[in-house]
Amino acid sequence: MSFRRQSRNAQQLIRAIIQRLHPYVPGEQPGIRGLIKLNTNENPYPPSPKVLAAIKKSADARLRLYPNPTAEPLRNKLAKLHGCKPDNIIVGNGSDELLAMAVRAFVEPGPAVRSSIAKWSRAKSLVQFFHPSYSLYPVLASIHGARANAVPLNKGFSLPAMKELKHGKEWDFSAALSFITTPNAPSGHGYSTASLKEICAAQRGVVILDEAYVNFAKENALSLALECPHVLVARTFSKAYSLCFQRVGYFVGSRELIAALDKLRDSYNVNGLGQIAALATLDDLPYYRANFQKIIATRDKLSYALGALGFKVFPSQTNFILVGPPQFPAHEWQEKLREQKILVRWFDAPGLREFLRITIGTSEEAAALVKAAKRILCEGSFPPLP
Repeated sequence: MSFRRQSRNAQQLIRAIIQRLHPYVPGEQPGIRGLIKLNTNENPYPPSPKVLAAIKKSADARLRLYPNPTAEPLRNKLAKLHGCKPDNIIVGNGSDELLAMAVRAFVEPGPAVRSSIAKWSRAKSLVQFFHPSYSLYPVLASIHGARANAVPLNKGFSLPAMKELKHGKEWDFSAALSFITTPNAPSGHGYSTASLKEICAAQRGVVILDEAYVNFAKENALSLALECPHVLVARTFSKAYSLCFQRVGYFVGSRELIAALDKLRDSYNVNGLGQIAALATLDDLPYYRANFQKIIATRDKLSYALGALGFKVFPSQTNFILVGPPQFPAHEWQEKLREQKILVRWFDAPGLREFLRITIGTSEEAAALVKAAKRILCEGSFPPLP
């Protein structure tokens, strides 16, 4: 048999679900010198000098050894920070790994259910979330062979009230797993703990409150993970703590749910340098909290400046803003800003095509963005001569 014949047959070895899968598309990471990168919600400020020193100090003979398999020192320190027990915490290779593990732990595969199957059985294979939100959720459901249920947010990206959810008949209170991104991404809208608690109390399956951006918000819902046995809160060291490169995230929740997830965890799933960096981060929280305040101040100034230029700016409790740009379609704005060496995010998805998501950078980067926007608007006011 020829190699050509074998390569043709190789496609048949791939699961049909994977062949049909539309994978998650991460933000662009271009290597362009001088580019102002405002597309992937990274913290514009570096890690604490103490964190950098801890990582450098650890780059020694320990690199040949396996790291702590359960990230025990980090879990102990996180437990002290959050007022819980280490058994209430699991650490992952970024929170994305834990989100994927949750689908595997709490959801039965089976997207093609028959109408004869009881409603409760169909709910066992259901992953649900509000739309728009983190676009990884439906991908995780598809990979697992589960059903995805995307329920629209209200106008302005607010959460539907409990009465709306019950009467709308789209939201399934028996779903095996429900994701709620709070504050929301990509809109930046913040949700109150009271409204989240009301939804969680009515939910019969597992609820994950994905708090990737909570350090820039007015309140958090961590208490719900410690009060409700079916609620998990996801946190990350990436967005607020400048450790995207190290990939460290964690869940807080009941011992039973955490123990179930731990059964699926890969051995040594969190690299040693990442654990050391996260531990050093927790030892210098005042440094990061000062940066949070700088980012929030820049966010408010940038929102005001873009609003004055005619942009529709949605209120944000994150380190980014969602805007509806004037004069040109959003995808044209993305290209025009790129020509000015400024990279922002545009989503080719229903309900989002008319908007841009802009990461909050330094005050200097925000000023450069406003200057570029003024230039683009000025040039657009004078079309070229025929």
